[in-house]
Amino acid sequence: MEKFTTLSAIAAALPEANIDTDKIIPARFLKTTQRTGLGKNAFDAMRYLPDGKENPDFVLNKEPWRKAEILITYDNLGCGSSREHAPWALLDFGIRCVIAPSFADIFFNNCFKNGILPIRLPREICDQLMAEASMGSNARLTVDLPRQVIVRPDGQEVPFEIDPFRKHLLLEGLDDIGQTLQHETNIEGYENRENRDKPWMPSIHID
Repeated sequence: MEKFTTLSAIAAALPEANIDTDKIIPARFLKTTQRTGLGKNAFDAMRYLPDGKENPDFVLNKEPWRKAEILITYDNLGCGSSREHAPWALLDFGIRCVIAPSFADIFFNNCFKNGILPIRLPREICDQLMAEASMGSNARLTVDLPRQVIVRPDGQEVPFEIDPFRKHLLLEGLDDIGQTLQHETNIEGYENRENRDKPWMPSIHID
């Protein structure tokens, strides 16, 4: 998983509440178990017209927000079914940080597991950031995870809270597998002891 330290990027405003995981990535695209390739179908029903052409009114189809790495929305982002494909699709599109007043719990947790930083901020702050995001490439936000602040275009800093352990995982780029591999030496030691002390048992090897 890619480390998250400081991100300076274009932010896209999507002023809607209750954006569920089916809006983020519709169910018909869930056939894959790969984390890549889903970005082209992120927000599919919103990005594309019935004839398959891009919807020119959707923010992520406009310049400069096609290259947005920060997404700002309203309450309850990621509600609905508990599909991990939703953060996969966002990450594959290029989104590394999502900002909203609140998130659905499973989506919130899945973001951390996939290297996306979800930030909870009050609605009035989200409104201000959305207004600044509408300025496009002239209104880049900087998300400084070590200092836990968002730096606005005018230099003003907005602090945010994050669980210390989750912060550590993002800074180190550790997903669930990465956390386990930190104990690889101890795991190998256990395997060797069990194989030595219990030769009558089938050999242990944990991949």
